[in-house]
Amino acid sequence: MLYRESGSSWWPLLWGPAFAAAGYLVELITGPASVTLWLVAGLVLTLCAVVWVNLRIKTGSIALTTEEAQFGREKLPVAMIEAAQDVGAPAGARVLGGGWSVPKGTSTVPLRLVDGTVVLGWARDPEAFLAALRRVVRG
Repeated sequence: MLYRESGSSWWPLLWGPAFAAAGYLVELITGPASVTLWLVAGLVLTLCAVVWVNLRIKTGSIALTTEEAQFGREKLPVAMIEAAQDVGAPAGARVLGGGWSVPKGTSTVPLRLVDGTVVLGWARDPEAFLAALRRVVRG
């Protein structure tokens, strides 16, 4: 593994229990509190967060090995990448990973393929990603 970025961390799973605990405490202060209701609310919110984080990891992660670059669920063989330096990002270039645009919080990394097309990769730290990519791509 030459480079890796996760699409999300797992800490958002704490939001559900924190919200449920806060709700329970407010209800306890203002009158009778239902422990069961807040446990169920915390569990439902945690399960929703598990689904959300899992999808963010699958669709927003990138990984680079000597064999392939993976953006979200799309894998691109490194042998298909001709250049990663001095590549302009033309309007309408296809975004790797299948999205309409690069994920929020990431920067565009244009890549020219051996067939001359330009595709858009992404990274939170594009300089580190390009440094790792230069180790396997000469252009």
